[in-house]
Amino acid sequence: MYRTHTCGELRPENIGSQVTLSGWVQNVNDLGGMSFINLRDRYGITQLAFNMDENAALCEAAQKLGREFVIRVEGDVIERASKNKRIPTGEIEIKVSSFEILNASKTPPFTIEDKTDGGDELRAQYRYLDLRRGPVQEKLRLRNKVALETRKYLDSQDFLDVETPMLIKSTPEGARDFVVPSRMNEGQFYALPQSPQTFKQLLMVSGFDRYYQIVKCFRDEDLRADRQPEFTQIDCEMAFVEQEDILNMFEGMIQHLFKTVKGVDLDEKFPRMTYAEAMERYGSDKPDIRFALEFVDLNEVAKGNGFAIFDDAEAILAINAEQCSSYTRKQLDALTDWVRRPQIGCKGLIYVKCNEDGSFKSSVDKFYSQEDLAKWAGAANAKPGDLLLVLSGGLDKTRKQLGELRLHMGNELGLRNPKVFKPLWVTDFPLLEWDEGTNRYHAMHHPFTSPKPEDMHMLDSDPGKVRANAYDLAMNGVELGGGSIRIHDRDVQSRMFDLLGFTKEEAEAQFGFLMSAFEYGAPPHGGLAFGLDRLVATMGGSESIRDYIAFPKNNSGRDVMIDAPSPLSDEQMTELNIKLI
Repeated sequence: MYRTHTCGELRPENIGSQVTLSGWVQNVNDLGGMSFINLRDRYGITQLAFNMDENAALCEAAQKLGREFVIRVEGDVIERASKNKRIPTGEIEIKVSSFEILNASKTPPFTIEDKTDGGDELRAQYRYLDLRRGPVQEKLRLRNKVALETRKYLDSQDFLDVETPMLIKSTPEGARDFVVPSRMNEGQFYALPQSPQTFKQLLMVSGFDRYYQIVKCFRDEDLRADRQPEFTQIDCEMAFVEQEDILNMFEGMIQHLFKTVKGVDLDEKFPRMTYAEAMERYGSDKPDIRFALEFVDLNEVAKGNGFAIFDDAEAILAINAEQCSSYTRKQLDALTDWVRRPQIGCKGLIYVKCNEDGSFKSSVDKFYSQEDLAKWAGAANAKPGDLLLVLSGGLDKTRKQLGELRLHMGNELGLRNPKVFKPLWVTDFPLLEWDEGTNRYHAMHHPFTSPKPEDMHMLDSDPGKVRANAYDLAMNGVELGGGSIRIHDRDVQSRMFDLLGFTKEEAEAQFGFLMSAFEYGAPPHGGLAFGLDRLVATMGGSESIRDYIAFPKNNSGRDVMIDAPSPLSDEQMTELNIKLI
């Protein structure tokens, strides 16, 4: 028997028991007459005790053990003299009577402890060692618990878990596909699914009125902290529902997850906000509503003073950082440098300090009098001690830039508490967005999203103003999930493809199977997909999803542990009829 107990299991009530433990050597502490070893497995740590006076040979052998050696020990559970209240097993230790080395270990390239000395790249290269660390294992335990409770909730609501194909057809909408060559169909390719979208709609046509799947999806797009080329969705679809039914169902699911997994009550009805309002107030369709710093429109009070940067701007927007007028010139210069970064793209930043004596100090003092600046402060409800930060330019671009600055200030001022969770439904997205590069409309969500019924009359006359019957759930500045009521009528779907620039032949070639299905009694249906990785990272208080994925990719989409992607052999290339150019 390799073990009778785990390394996190023994307590004072086990004192006097003979036990067998197996695990990894965390460290060896040689005190001369006594030696102590911390033995670790995924359940915890137990201290092992060796006494030179009682068994010198055994103690000397223990002193030669290295970090990460795998050993099996036998011994008696005794009360620990120097108790450790930081670990659950800290009141006991094992008086070892024998041990066996199951496998020796090279010295690991970094310390495998909660606080490690390994950098990101090194830990990614040795991910199987990084996964032994407590904080990483805790993140994966959280992920497991969220997935388990998701299944429990959806099963209680009569959802069926149905698998959909991994090898599908490439479609032109959305991000780039990952493609897979078909050996048996020369010159043809499968695509890995960006989502099970068309399949879950077909399941609704098939009569499975409540479907879900915790499913792997793939998108070939630029990566960042909350994106991976392969990611996991909690994918759901319902038939015979309207938007309100879906919002209520999945609001209940999020409440269930936070209660059962985190012990956090989100009992209040989730607030709702239209896309237009979210962009106007926060410059984001996934606003972080844990703090204020809402946008203030200064167009009326800031134009007409000969300051060309403002006079020529479509929008002059500000945020009021309360009680921040003490910011030094160095701090303000740092903010200016921050917004000038290529990722933000501002040419500069205007500030107004609302001094405690009622006066104002601004970077545009020579263009604006104290009376002028007082009007700015009035528009922003700024009080003595506050600081206005102002950006200007095109409306959409300025909103986006100020939205990023707002989040940055939220971080600087400690307003984004990771232990506070503020959900928000964002609704009424635009159905379409115009792309100047391709000179045509693209679907803001996907081509199967239904227009708002009251906007259908504008599909042909003014498609840019048509709102989608779509919704996202945001939390703490993160889009946790999104969905829509789908088109279930062939004629409406055909009109949508026309608007997106598909020819009849292209639409039939790409989506003829779905259009055909709509002719056989397709019910009204809609759904929602949550990003499991993002949801778990948000619940864990992290902005990066990588530590919540067992084997993630880096920013270049590479798995540096197994060195993938990698070239194929000449034999494989020939067999697949592929030639590199």
